[in-house]
Amino acid sequence: MCLVHVGSIVSKVTLDQFSPPVREWFSTSFPEPTPPQTMGWPAIANGDNTLILAPTGSGKTLTAFLWGIDRLTSDPTPADDPHTRIIYISPLRALAVDVDKNLRGPVKGITLAAERLGTPTQQPTVGVRTGDTSQKERRQIANRPPDILITTPESLYLMLTSQARAGLTRVEAVIIDEIHALAGTKRGAHMSLTLERLEAINETPPQRIGLSATQRPLEETARFLGGRKNKDWRPVTIIDAGVRKPMDIEIVVPIEDMGDLGTFVEGPQSGPAAAGPVRKSIWPSIHPALLELIQSHRSTLVFVNARRMAERLANRLNELADEQAALPGYASSALPLARSTDDDAELPLVRAHHGSISREQRLVIEDQLKRGELKGLIATSSLELGIDM
Repeated sequence: MCLVHVGSIVSKVTLDQFSPPVREWFSTSFPEPTPPQTMGWPAIANGDNTLILAPTGSGKTLTAFLWGIDRLTSDPTPADDPHTRIIYISPLRALAVDVDKNLRGPVKGITLAAERLGTPTQQPTVGVRTGDTSQKERRQIANRPPDILITTPESLYLMLTSQARAGLTRVEAVIIDEIHALAGTKRGAHMSLTLERLEAINETPPQRIGLSATQRPLEETARFLGGRKNKDWRPVTIIDAGVRKPMDIEIVVPIEDMGDLGTFVEGPQSGPAAAGPVRKSIWPSIHPALLELIQSHRSTLVFVNARRMAERLANRLNELADEQAALPGYASSALPLARSTDDDAELPLVRAHHGSISREQRLVIEDQLKRGELKGLIATSSLELGIDM
């Protein structure tokens, strides 16, 4: 297998290689390209299968998409012959939703830039197909395929086994995000088969682009991305724009003596505790410590192992915050919340996030956190860490 490892010394692509509308939009939106963009664009523009390692927030997704968006705007898909040209695969449905939102901004911005420059263009269409997509939306995607399809490995497999595959016969590029979550798993092996089936119905093999911030080892991940053709590994260009982030880990014990836990509380008890003996718990000490941490940061994610715990902890923290605010002479030193102008209702300090909450409500809660209207979430594993903060 031919692997090209690209380090810090690379031939950098300039924005001059993009069309005028893309250059206009990018230069007015960003001060300059990021390292993964300057390192990755030459390989992508050359049509290479490309694996990009870069930190979160460094513009990996835009690196993968921008060249394809440029092709879609400068050489639009005929209106009477719709077909999907770019497929974005995410192992996380939450990430797919975020990418859909964040992708529509550049697409709209580039279209408006083309209008200002007087350049004929057509705004690319974007569609989302996941397990949460309604039957009506699935039929629309099958009948009129979008230029850019955002999906999951399983949904792409189902599309290839249905009539929707007719719109996937001229795919130019497949972008696989968070590829580390798939490599080395049964789910990843299933997706590899799906990619081979996709390639089999396309006359020209789609370009494969893999993205991740935590993939290791790069060579093995590149083999997973490219796969085999006959007996040979497909060539993949590796873009290593990763940096080693310092870890800041602190172990905090909110009580002086852990050995005292579990002993019985002496003295009379009131309320429900009066029904019998009560053992000492660590939670009364954890609550104020958590509240202080949440109030001193803009956004906080607290993970627990059960939805009941998520609800109880969220309720207790909100009660504690209200009790604190009601104290005479209380002056909060907490960072302020950004309140929505669309809703005058007072939001709590934190909210619970778990699988028993409907998908629509979970999206609302995540958006409230992103907009700064919530200080934190108390979550179970239902909070997939693909949310774009």
